[in-house]
Amino acid sequence: MTGVRALLLCGGRSSRFGSNKLLATLDGGPLVVRSARNLMAGAGRALAVVPAGSGALAVALREAGCDVLESPDSARGLGASLAAGVRTLADADGWIVALGDMPFIRASTIAAVAERIARGALIAAPMRNGHRGHPVGFGAALKAELLALDGDEGARQVIGKHRDAMVGVAVDDEGITADVDVPADLERKGGGT
Repeated sequence: MTGVRALLLCGGRSSRFGSNKLLATLDGGPLVVRSARNLMAGAGRALAVVPAGSGALAVALREAGCDVLESPDSARGLGASLAAGVRTLADADGWIVALGDMPFIRASTIAAVAERIARGALIAAPMRNGHRGHPVGFGAALKAELLALDGDEGARQVIGKHRDAMVGVAVDDEGITADVDVPADLERKGGGT
């Protein structure tokens, strides 16, 4: 086992944004770099899962310090991307799963979720004002279920099946529910390292 590992899923199509939102400028660089840096600051070394042939996206993530998996599975959706990442890091004690389009999550929030997984929680997620957010942590006992994911639903069915075992981590971090879907979302403040 190699400890709890961080996964950054970066396979979305950016259909509502109008261009590749992960490369949109935030704080002087691609917004995905801020997502990656926050994830690494909170959970250590990260593997970014990107579509095959991602070019500039893969380069930006490598320059930010991420390991990068260019996966053709990303074309099938979030669940397929997650399964590809877990397959690559199959010997981990658990996974912290973050999304590339959520650059406002604080590193301290990510660290708190990772700590719960390291202490044995099956699933852990940040909670704010009664709402679950990201990133979500999964213990190694869920490996087979995560590897079976496909399509674009992500891990919603795994979370639903084990809802009673989920540990909520109380945080005061608006970033846990703040994703970037349209250019105006880049104007949000808060979060970060």
